[in-house]
Amino acid sequence: MPRSELGEFLMTRRAKVTPQDVGMPAVGKRRVQGLRRDEVAALAEVSVDYYRRLEQGKETRPSEVVLAGLSKALRLTGAEERHLYALAGTAHRLGQEATIQPVPTELLGLMDSWNDSGAIVLDPVLDVLALNDRAQELFAGFKETANLLEMVLLDPEGRRFFVDWEASAEATVANLRDSADFAVAPARLRELLDRLEAQSPEFPGLWARHDVRPKTHETKVLCHPDRGLLSIEFHSFNVASVPGYQLLIYRDKGVAKETGAFQR
Repeated sequence: MPRSELGEFLMTRRAKVTPQDVGMPAVGKRRVQGLRRDEVAALAEVSVDYYRRLEQGKETRPSEVVLAGLSKALRLTGAEERHLYALAGTAHRLGQEATIQPVPTELLGLMDSWNDSGAIVLDPVLDVLALNDRAQELFAGFKETANLLEMVLLDPEGRRFFVDWEASAEATVANLRDSADFAVAPARLRELLDRLEAQSPEFPGLWARHDVRPKTHETKVLCHPDRGLLSIEFHSFNVASVPGYQLLIYRDKGVAKETGAFQR
């Protein structure tokens, strides 16, 4: 039976891990490069027969528990772990540490160098982690810029600032549905949902729609407290170095001529 992509991947990763890497004694002459199958099975807490079947392509849909054990046993990098889950046909959910990683200093420096573009970094629950000077100026009318959903739904400035407020609220809630899949941080997510449900009359209905829509590109008309109506073009990008984080970049297209413009 031909090996599966999953099986071949496991074999190549196993060959790259030595017993010393995982705290095992390397006794006597070894016939394989890296770990033996029985050693990986012991570390991943699965049977040797089951692990053998994975490598042979006879098992191709291991559970998330097994995948987590294999990732730890084989000392996979973040990128390798995501690839393993993809090969197994399982959505990879980030651990809690993914929601508390700092924004890379290199990205912060790049954002600060953009004099003509605003830049915002969001985590999976849409907490605002970084704003460059242009973005801080754009949101100057808000009391707080801690979380994008709270800005839209709870801050009084939100209804004035987002000219088509209903569309902005719908899109932002749908974005949380999309990005929160990455946020295995139950306490923070539950805290945010509880606050929105308690303080926003519109949120329960919007959340109940189960709309799931990532941020990609959109043009919004915003009402700046000093500059008046502005047409702003946004683009969203995933931050590869910190999976689950989003980088929003926008350019000011000038004074808006129509107050109802909102395009996806």
